[in-house]
Amino acid sequence: MEYVFRPEAVPVVPVLGTASMFPVHRIYCIGRNYAEHAREMGHDPDREPPFFFQKAASDILTSGALHYPAETSELHFEIEMVVALGDGGTGVSVSDALGKVFGYGVGLDMTRRDLQGAAKKLGRPWDIGKSFSGAAPCSALLPVAQVGHPERGAVRLSVNGETRQSGDLSQMIWSVGEQISELSRFFELRPGDLIFTGTPAGVGPVVRGDRMVGEVEGVGRIEVEVV
Repeated sequence: MEYVFRPEAVPVVPVLGTASMFPVHRIYCIGRNYAEHAREMGHDPDREPPFFFQKAASDILTSGALHYPAETSELHFEIEMVVALGDGGTGVSVSDALGKVFGYGVGLDMTRRDLQGAAKKLGRPWDIGKSFSGAAPCSALLPVAQVGHPERGAVRLSVNGETRQSGDLSQMIWSVGEQISELSRFFELRPGDLIFTGTPAGVGPVVRGDRMVGEVEGVGRIEVEVV
């Protein structure tokens, strides 16, 4: 096949303890999936059905350095467990959903909060606040065979050694299986899809020179410096 120009390499995430790479197809993110985070963003978690947004696959960042993005003065962190799909489909039942999972990792849903807020006020999509180069830092993935399907475990993030976010996977409003099932109603899920499963309360800004350390108990750890 002859291309007009050489295509970009497929974005990949390493698989822990192996030389294998997980090719990323799409990145889905669920909004306000922890009650306290929903409240800190000014919403009532008891009234909302699940909703999702996307980041570009090319937003994946697996190095330890995040370049501060353009046109924002409010770059916010959101620590999340990441689900990596090894199988896909449409109309997936909750009972079958976990069988689609390849493994789990730790990610950061980095957000240009000021741009997201401006888009919200105008009733516009959030893309400009949520999708940009480096917007989705992700750790190496731990396969299901090693980690199982975590339902509880501490979710933490510190900035420069100070704890900023602290929660537990058991506090998710919509479970991993429910998220997969719901997404499959609207999209044909594919192997290589990543799902960022929501963040606990405590989100906030970082500046150049800040070092973020995130952890999901039993799943992994991520360290990113803003440069």
